[in-house]
Amino acid sequence: MDLFDHNAQQRRQTQAPLADRMRPRTLDEYVGQEHIIAPGRLLRRAIALDQISSLIFYGPPGTGKTTLARIIANTTESHFVSLNAVLAGIKDIREAIAKAQEQYKYFQKSTLLFVDEVHRFNKSQQDALLPWVENGTVILIGATTENPYFEVNKALVSRSRIFQLTSLESRHLEQVLAQTLGDKVRGYGAQRVVIDPEAKEHLIQVANGDARTLLNALELAVETTEPQPNGEILITLAIAEDSIQQRAVLYDKEGDAHFDTISAFIKSVRGSDPDAALYWLARMLYAGEEPRFIFRRLLILACEDIGLADPNAVTIVNSCAETFDRIGMPEGRYPLAQATLYLATAPKSNSVMGFFDAIATVQKEQVSDVPSHLKDPNRDKEEFGHGADYQYPHAYREHWVEQQYLPNFLQGKQFYDPSEQGYEKQIKDRVLQRREAQIAAFSEGINDHRLEILTYGKTDAATERWLQRTLSETGQQLGEIRDRLFSNLTIQRHDIILDLSAGNGLLTWEALRRSLKVGFTAWCKLLMIKII
Repeated sequence: MDLFDHNAQQRRQTQAPLADRMRPRTLDEYVGQEHIIAPGRLLRRAIALDQISSLIFYGPPGTGKTTLARIIANTTESHFVSLNAVLAGIKDIREAIAKAQEQYKYFQKSTLLFVDEVHRFNKSQQDALLPWVENGTVILIGATTENPYFEVNKALVSRSRIFQLTSLESRHLEQVLAQTLGDKVRGYGAQRVVIDPEAKEHLIQVANGDARTLLNALELAVETTEPQPNGEILITLAIAEDSIQQRAVLYDKEGDAHFDTISAFIKSVRGSDPDAALYWLARMLYAGEEPRFIFRRLLILACEDIGLADPNAVTIVNSCAETFDRIGMPEGRYPLAQATLYLATAPKSNSVMGFFDAIATVQKEQVSDVPSHLKDPNRDKEEFGHGADYQYPHAYREHWVEQQYLPNFLQGKQFYDPSEQGYEKQIKDRVLQRREAQIAAFSEGINDHRLEILTYGKTDAATERWLQRTLSETGQQLGEIRDRLFSNLTIQRHDIILDLSAGNGLLTWEALRRSLKVGFTAWCKLLMIKII
């Protein structure tokens, strides 16, 4: 460095922005992040003993990642090299590695390589670092605002300790203000700067945990305010509001903040908390989230978490989405809020998840042919009897018949578990009773369809229809007996119910459903079931 370079560096230090001038130089000046640098913590001990291994600092902007790296540079005896991933390329990495090899060869010094915004390195650039980090030629210190587990080479992550930095609290920002106003060399200690309590509170609140945002606003307020006759620079609430007018919301549409915020929004709607749902919705819209993305997630939630508890949920959200497409922003916030509130206050049911149980069954169970009576009869009915035993539901009372639709090896398998929420509560009993009738018919052999055969002779169509009708009416008669029997029963709390004919279970399940708080005994052919 020549004399001109030294003078230029001195000018940069004095003319640098306040946030850069006020960077802490030692751990004693460092504010916040007590969970990693408090006395006795691992990182503080490693810095004090100059025993640094490869590190990655991960956290929001303005939380002190680069500052920590500079503190390490000031305290270590190792050679320190700094790169910015936005500007550096493979050539710069190779030069840094060559200097590191020279330092170790001639001076027996290890090299700390600090890479700011390390997630900006592409895969090939990160791969170029890997062998030198692995053999110890350089000790990597990376800083990133993105989750390193997603954005940084897994091999580099596995060879580094990850330290997550969090947004600064209000007390930390107050401490930063106090340091700045008291420092006579780097801050405003040599000037008479007075900040009204309301102005200080506004600056701290709107800075939103970002020390850099706070100091930039303070610098703008101080440098643009004329001193009073007594030389005092008074920062009022009006000046503070002009200096930092809008809260800096951390929200990267491709980063953790995007996914974490939409996750909080969906979980609030699922949890039926309309207040929290509106808050997270407002936070996303304020940060510029794409409203159509939010509508897509709401449509998914309407199916996944509400389902038949409120079948209108999908229709209403879809209508709100179409309304948004017609009117756009900013008025489009109304249908967004309406859809959010409707889903947040709607009854919830995730019974549609039974579909994934069916998928799991298909993956695990044996491959089964479609039952003969359910096959298409248009091609092979005459030769193989496909569809011959099928019972047309609309030909029977209530447009339903006790017919089996699952393969034989899955008879009795249940995928759909209706809840007792909203509309689904109205259909639950009907679904359960029909299942019980199917099981009863199956156990009695009423709907035991003939097996697949290679040849099939013609039968009398009238006789076939009469036989099916007769068998199906047996199941209907059983259902009528059940309904008529229980309609005349008044079950008291301490009654005991005895089912002496529990063979097919048709009466058993209905009795059990009605007698959850009383004694119940069912006699079967092989065993006795007693529920108290």
